[in-house]
Amino acid sequence: MTTSATPPQSVSGPADPVAVLKSRSYVVLVVLGAVIGVPVASIAYFFLQAVAKVQTEVYDNLPRDLGFHGEPLWWPLPWLALSGLLVALSIRCLPGTGGHEPSEGLKTGGPPVEPIQLFGVAAAAFATLSLGAVLGPEAPLIAIGTGLGVLAVHLVKRDAPPMAAVLIGAAGSFAAIATLLGSPLVGAFLLMEIAGIGGPMMEALLIPGLLAAGVGSLVFVGLDDLTGFGTFSLAVSHIPVVGSPTGAEFLWAVVIGLAGSVLATGIFRVARILRAVVETRRVLITPVVGLAVGGLAIAFAEGTGRSSSNVLFSGQSALPTLVQQAAGWSAGALVMLLACKALAYALSLSGFRGGPIFPSMFIGAAGGIALSHLSGLPMIAGAAMGIGAMSAGALQLPMTSVLLPSVLFVSDSLELMPVVIVAVVVSYLVAVRINPSPAPVPVASPPVSAANGGG
Repeated sequence: MTTSATPPQSVSGPADPVAVLKSRSYVVLVVLGAVIGVPVASIAYFFLQAVAKVQTEVYDNLPRDLGFHGEPLWWPLPWLALSGLLVALSIRCLPGTGGHEPSEGLKTGGPPVEPIQLFGVAAAAFATLSLGAVLGPEAPLIAIGTGLGVLAVHLVKRDAPPMAAVLIGAAGSFAAIATLLGSPLVGAFLLMEIAGIGGPMMEALLIPGLLAAGVGSLVFVGLDDLTGFGTFSLAVSHIPVVGSPTGAEFLWAVVIGLAGSVLATGIFRVARILRAVVETRRVLITPVVGLAVGGLAIAFAEGTGRSSSNVLFSGQSALPTLVQQAAGWSAGALVMLLACKALAYALSLSGFRGGPIFPSMFIGAAGGIALSHLSGLPMIAGAAMGIGAMSAGALQLPMTSVLLPSVLFVSDSLELMPVVIVAVVVSYLVAVRINPSPAPVPVASPPVSAANGGG
């Protein structure tokens, strides 16, 4: 997938970073980035709220309104078929091919999101996220934030230099995911790793984004207080205290790291194979893919007696509940959850539009909790290592993959950090080795890269 803020080679030439930081125009851009953070974060907040509202109406309220006692077993099928049709039509008929290509992971490169493409990105993502496909909101939000930032620059000054579009586009993406991953800093690390920001110009590139992320975080908190809708950030409360890591846990970290990299690589390889089939007749095949996702959810519900929502959706809101209620899950039910969610994830990656982070985290947590039924692995440690390993294997972003379980299990983060690092490093190295080498990124890349891959 092509996503994120900025390829560094487009802005990190021979410019003196100190001179840039001291320049008056740079200060103006920093202020503009902070200002842009307010509307971008507001749009992101209400987009997420609209997705959550439709999910609740379709899967919780509508069955009751129609006289059913709970959700009928077949209920996901028509909605996922509809989701596939809407996504396929968005990709085919609207500008921008519906946004990034999720089966390619999180990478830099690709053309910028143009203002005319924003509606197509939002439409495809909304149909994906609200009706049950197994993808997350982070990549569409990055695309929307970047596109809105670039649009703002062009509205303020149509002939603005490329650096201005780079900085404000990046600031928009920072603001859009300000609290989605639990902390503005986690979102900042994610965007830094995706874009490969480094070198002497790193501070100049990061300052507007960090400020926009801080402003965006305040906007999310303020809108939550104002509307009472609720927050969208990660956190698991009321979890047992873990002690210092043991030798057995370090051995488990190696095992989980290996398993996470192999599973994540397998999911994405299957997704890319299926994507080639979907692209031949997208409008016809994508609804069929949706039906297959619904079938997996039905099989899980029938086999375990639990809600199909455990398989559907990104897993963002279900992950804390899974961890908190882990004692009530049998090993068999967890293995079935892992298998059905992984297959549904691969199917969703092949034809829908969304991000890969939250499904990877959920699958990693389910796998780690399942392994905790064996000797020497506490449940929380297993879940944390599973999240880190699956994230590293799927995203190939090691720093972000270490931070995600740390934010999720913040009360135990210091004790969990050593074993999470081992699991992440093992998973990352194995995933890099067994994945095909990526095509080289052209030197003459566009000034701003946003989530806008091919379809």
